[in-house]
Amino acid sequence: MSNTVIIEVPDIGDFKDVEIIEVLISPGDRIEAEMPLITLESDKATMEVPSPQAGLVKDLKVTVGDKVSMGSPIASMEIETSANTTDKAGDAPSATGKAPAKAPTSGADGQKTTVSADIQTEVLVLGAGPGGYTAAFRAADLGKKTVLVERYPALGGVCLNVGCIPSKAYLHTANILDETRRMADHGVVFGEPTIEIAKLAAWKDRLVGRLSKGIAGLAKQRKVQVIQGVGTFSSPNVLTVQTADGPTTIGFEHAIIAVGSRSTEIPGFPKDPRIWTSTTALELKTIPKRLLVIGGGVIGLEMATVYSALGSRITIVELLDELIPGCDGDLVRVLRKYVAKRYENILLGTGVTGIEPRKDGLMVSLSGKDAPGSDLFDAVLVSVGRTPNGKEIAPEKAGIRVDEQGFISVDKQQRTNVPHIFAIGDVVGQPMLAHKALHEAKVAAEVIAGHAAQFDARAIPSVAYTDPELAWAGITENEAKAQGIAYDKGAFPWAASGRALGMGRDEGITKLLFEKDSGRVIGVGIVGPHAGDLLSEAVLALEMGADAEDLGLTIHPHPTLSETLALSAEMVAGTITDLMPPRRR
Repeated sequence: MSNTVIIEVPDIGDFKDVEIIEVLISPGDRIEAEMPLITLESDKATMEVPSPQAGLVKDLKVTVGDKVSMGSPIASMEIETSANTTDKAGDAPSATGKAPAKAPTSGADGQKTTVSADIQTEVLVLGAGPGGYTAAFRAADLGKKTVLVERYPALGGVCLNVGCIPSKAYLHTANILDETRRMADHGVVFGEPTIEIAKLAAWKDRLVGRLSKGIAGLAKQRKVQVIQGVGTFSSPNVLTVQTADGPTTIGFEHAIIAVGSRSTEIPGFPKDPRIWTSTTALELKTIPKRLLVIGGGVIGLEMATVYSALGSRITIVELLDELIPGCDGDLVRVLRKYVAKRYENILLGTGVTGIEPRKDGLMVSLSGKDAPGSDLFDAVLVSVGRTPNGKEIAPEKAGIRVDEQGFISVDKQQRTNVPHIFAIGDVVGQPMLAHKALHEAKVAAEVIAGHAAQFDARAIPSVAYTDPELAWAGITENEAKAQGIAYDKGAFPWAASGRALGMGRDEGITKLLFEKDSGRVIGVGIVGPHAGDLLSEAVLALEMGADAEDLGLTIHPHPTLSETLALSAEMVAGTITDLMPPRRR
């Protein structure tokens, strides 16, 4: 026997009135379950709406251009029913979200065991940052029933909500402000801008919200169950989540830990709203007249770039004798020379011995060769690194080994010492970068699904989105010297680049390192505007084992900044004509 039903738009996340850009079915079509019916386009993404069941399309309720929301009718469909069809409602979670009390899971030996839990799943992902949601989505795409646990209401983690994305939005604003000021040297004078920080912060919030809602929508499309709350392990196969409605237990066959990291605090500093972390700085509640940045790493220097453009007078304090220690000194010197003209002070080899809150500011005591002894600031940004959250999830109850710093050791398949529990991202070690976590996430999900995958990257790119930007990947020149690696270096100064000169930015350098024996590229470093965008070509060259001729003989568009990579390779190949070729040794 048959029955006619109306197929409706399912829950597609926090989207309403989404436009239909394509209708993929016609009356009379016989379709299978999960076949796409229509294509929707929101301001976030294009998505297909699948059929929940098989059947015969009777008539359409929509056309291209219609706007639909959850519950909008798509088509009427004739479906086959059977008298002996069983009601499977008992297998689904109850209205309270509680699943059957007994959940089959995999023990450490890989065998099925039975544990008592409110929810049962094949894959549990703890943490919904870039690594976490990527792992959950990949696992779901590979057919695994997946639960994603996140402590905050918005998905996306530190990177999306209080890190990479909002900081880059502000850095774009800073770049616009600085460029308009520089144009005065070229005969174009703009008036001094009026900065409305409430509107600027609201724009950032809208951007973050748009992306976070998009991730939530993708989770719903993939049928990934999202649970908000703080999760800790209760046993090797059970996670307890403290939710707003009380504790919920989740039994799992496999788990992926993606709990990230947090800003490192300096013990002994007073509690004062004028002492910021990077998260506080991104709230943009005020623009201090004088801002002290403690820490000369990537995060601190990026925030200094933002607040300098907004009008703050900046002092950088770094305990080491160099800024951004992981990057080659010849590249960092370009950045330091450029910002030294704009900042009040850059104090290297200098420590902060105390902060005294006063009504008129924060009196900071400094120690170092060139330190002034003490100075008064309106705000202090503490940016001295990040601490992994490995100890925050009761790992000992699952038998997971965590070192004293909070890092979890994993193998090339992202497995911890407990075979069915994996870990990715900041919590497994340096570099703490979102793009590294994304690739580790896919490896973990694919291994769980039975694929032969492992994390085997030749290079992990790093970028400091300062002004000018710094970008590097592979072996640095410092590392090559320390390891005794024989290499050839090709460096092209942007002062010889027509494109850089046209931008009024001739301070940049593009540098490539080639292994002397094989001729293959082993490292790259770039300093200058858009260095981060230029880096990907070099990373691909590293992964493919390209040599100087591969890069030099690839025709690059002219005039562009990207051609500086080819010109650097030509310096080594000896075919450069834009400069005099280096003498052969």
